Amino acid sequence: MAKKNPTDLSVEEKLKALYQLQTTLSAIDEKRALRGELPLEVQDLEDEIEGLTTRKEKIQNEINEFKSAITQKQREIIEAQSNVERYKKQLDEVRNNREYDTLSKEIEYQTLEIELCNKKIKEAQFRIEEKEKDLVSTGEQVEERTQALNEKKSELDEIMQETKEDEEKLRTKVADLESKIESRLLTSFKRIRKNARNGLGIVYVQRDACGGCFNKIPPQRQLDIKMHKKIIVCEYCGRIMIDPELAGVKPVAATEDKTKKKRSIRRTKKESEETVSED
Repeated sequence: MAKKNPTDLSVEEKLKALYQLQTTLSAIDEKRALRGELPLEVQDLEDEIEGLTTRKEKIQNEINEFKSAITQKQREIIEAQSNVERYKKQLDEVRNNREYDTLSKEIEYQTLEIELCNKKIKEAQFRIEEKEKDLVSTGEQVEERTQALNEKKSELDEIMQETKEDEEKLRTKVADLESKIESRLLTSFKRIRKNARNGLGIVYVQRDACGGCFNKIPPQRQLDIKMHKKIIVCEYCGRIMIDPELAGVKPVAATEDKTKKKRSIRRTKKESEETVSED
């Protein structure tokens, strides 16, 4: 049997196909809901671990820079000490006070340089100790987050494994249903569904109201919905509306609820009057 062209479907057939598509997509949404916040938690942990790893690398680079600075200062100390020794030897060979003063100042300067270098080395060593503590702390955080990530991933994989087969069947059904709906109508439905907070793009009439936003629907509009002559959307929320009978749902009229409520009020009133008369 040849497949019917989506554009040749009657409005009633289009609405039925759309409602079946909605129920199938809602079933997929329920499967996804089982995962809860796990996918987001996994993503957050992965991002945090990446940030901590970057931080570790930065701290290690800073430690390496401080160590290089220490090595450089140690070389400068050796050079300054060598200069001091050389200048002290030259003091024995000076011929006048001017040369003596010049050498004395150079010795003093080189000595100050040695002291300054030693100070810089101590500061760098102190900073290295601090950075190494940070490095250990960050490493522990990475291990902790990695363990949490593995647990979350394991939990998520377990849930996905349980729902994978069902989801695949539902997705196959979705693809089949979508092929039966004309592209323009399908695009509109997807847009409505995307903008709807509960993911419902098509709803049936409940108690004389829209099943999506629960605003009252005028009687004439309800009649138009039951006639299945055209696609009708809710003037408040924009969802496509369908007759409950066409959706395979037993309709519950708002008038029935009102009648029950009136009966209850009358019964209560009657009982109250009887109590007063007895008094």
